[in-house]
Amino acid sequence: MKFCFKSTIKYINIVSGGKMSKLSNQKLKLMYLLKILFEKTDSEHSLTVPDLINELKKYDINAERKSIYNDIDSLKSYGIDILCKKSKTYSYYVGDRTFELAELKLLADAVASSKFITERKSRDLIRKISSLASNYEALQLKRQVYVADRVKTMNEKIYCNVDRIHLAVATHRQISFKYFEYTVDKKKRYRNNGERYTASPYTLTWYDENYYLIADCEKHDRISHFRVDKMEDIEILEIAAEQGDHINFGDHAKKVFGMFGGEEVTLEALFDNSLLGVVIDRFGEKTIIHKYDQDNFMAIVRVQISPPFLGWIFQFGNKVKILSPDNVKNKLVEYCKEVEGSYC
Repeated sequence: MKFCFKSTIKYINIVSGGKMSKLSNQKLKLMYLLKILFEKTDSEHSLTVPDLINELKKYDINAERKSIYNDIDSLKSYGIDILCKKSKTYSYYVGDRTFELAELKLLADAVASSKFITERKSRDLIRKISSLASNYEALQLKRQVYVADRVKTMNEKIYCNVDRIHLAVATHRQISFKYFEYTVDKKKRYRNNGERYTASPYTLTWYDENYYLIADCEKHDRISHFRVDKMEDIEILEIAAEQGDHINFGDHAKKVFGMFGGEEVTLEALFDNSLLGVVIDRFGEKTIIHKYDQDNFMAIVRVQISPPFLGWIFQFGNKVKILSPDNVKNKLVEYCKEVEGSYC
């Protein structure tokens, strides 16, 4: 049984505050013993019974050998995985934890590399993740993760935004908000002439290390996407929201490029055989694919036409050729001419 002790330790720290009487501390002996074992032991570091007695003295708690053995048995009966090492003497350590060290490293790395989490919040979250490991393992986490100089959002309110949007989705209510972009001098410029947007929030999604809201917006006639870190002053309205139960959001993500919406079409294109893996990775294994000739295959996909989509096609050069529809072929040709023109 895996045991999460964080709330227990928090309770101890709040209750004690370093000011409790020796008698009160004595009543919390079992909890302090648990705190010591979780913080100061792991598979590479163990404590003997005399060690545990000395650690308890730091909290003004006196203990005898026999009581320590009884306490360890009680913690094991409760479900704490306390293991014993046998050498010249017996020593004890916590084995199985809620998270393994490798899992904590994965979580810490994800936090550090996530652009939508500010640098200050990243450090705060990594500190909290580290508290789930022993003190020795926590040092490994802190040495492994680098936060400084990473590309990070500047909006500290994103966490409140995410929480408020989740609440609106759960209660099926509309939201209103302001939406901004940055100018070249890094100042905010509000879109929609500073007027508030009103939308029915469908869901949140994570794309290219940013959080996006997928919503039905009154201003647009199609599904809209908003960067959550660029939303401000979100208000939950007393208006029932449109439901997105009819939308397959996994399928929707395959059609949209760079979170830019556009006209949805059925696209037929020739791809060089070397791009088969790229097409499957982007559109899924169920993509309709036919062999065209010795060097190419044809793919039929549903996509929304937008500048990021044209850019995605453009990056493959002459290894891709759009067959239909004609208006998409024309847009790509115009796009190529515009790029060429900017260098003339």
